[in-house]
Amino acid sequence: MDQSLLETMRVVALPTKTNFRGISVREVSLFKGEYGWGEFSPFLEYSAAECAPWLRCAIEAATKPRPKLFRQSIKVNGTLPALNNPDEIEGIVNSFPGVTTFKVKVGDNLSEDIARLAKVRALRPEAKLRIDVNGNWSVADSVINLRAIYENIGPLEYVEQPCATIEDLRELKEKLHIDIPIAGDEVLRKARDPFAINLEGAVDVLMLKVQPLGGIERAHKLAEHHKLPVVVSSALESAVGINYGLILAASFPELDFDCGLGTGSLLAKNIAELPIIDGQIHIREFEPEFSGHEVAPERFDWWKNRVMKTAELL
Repeated sequence: MDQSLLETMRVVALPTKTNFRGISVREVSLFKGEYGWGEFSPFLEYSAAECAPWLRCAIEAATKPRPKLFRQSIKVNGTLPALNNPDEIEGIVNSFPGVTTFKVKVGDNLSEDIARLAKVRALRPEAKLRIDVNGNWSVADSVINLRAIYENIGPLEYVEQPCATIEDLRELKEKLHIDIPIAGDEVLRKARDPFAINLEGAVDVLMLKVQPLGGIERAHKLAEHHKLPVVVSSALESAVGINYGLILAASFPELDFDCGLGTGSLLAKNIAELPIIDGQIHIREFEPEFSGHEVAPERFDWWKNRVMKTAELL
């Protein structure tokens, strides 16, 4: 990693509106290069090896020209964490104006999952629903739970990562006997070599997250390799990372699915505004507003050490 890029590093702490993945404050590091700001924000528990693609993406964003874009705004889905308070659910749903698709986190308690989905369905009756399990179910649990959700809620656009492994996803598709497509997320981005895996008969939709997959160029190569419909999503980034995800989404000639790039609505503070207008977010150029968001010196040093340790693996 170029020393001049490291010298531009800033680190911010952005509070969330509600607990998301156990997170109430999202820490993010940023670098500025010839082509703008890049974001490096792997979750705190990730190893250096797992962080490497995230750093490649940040360097690409800061130092490489943007790809050809086929649109200037992207339709997004709403994202609902695993909340059970009806008022909280309503507040989150209302923070996604004009959105016609909602992704709902599920997996811990079936009756609570169904109640959460029913609340979203009541608030937005016309919206498409997709669920995200984060690989937490066995094949047997997936069959039982997906059938129960289907019977109580109705059709789903897709289920994201119901089981952890490709083998389990393939077995699930054989046993489910309900038309619920499967989207693969962790199975791709946590693979040692995402080009070497065979997703045939296991996954119907490919989840592309620009940071975990190593940037726009590599995400396109993965999409071309696996030859599946794609949905572009986020990893709870700041506005810088979200904007780069929007650019990835806009660089595909066709997009069949609303993108999971509206997660800025889950942050109480951000370094720039990317508002959702009529269910879409417009790509824009901006300078981040750091004032009031920068971390204490010891946290900055922690991130700088993390970047240097990760850069050794590139």
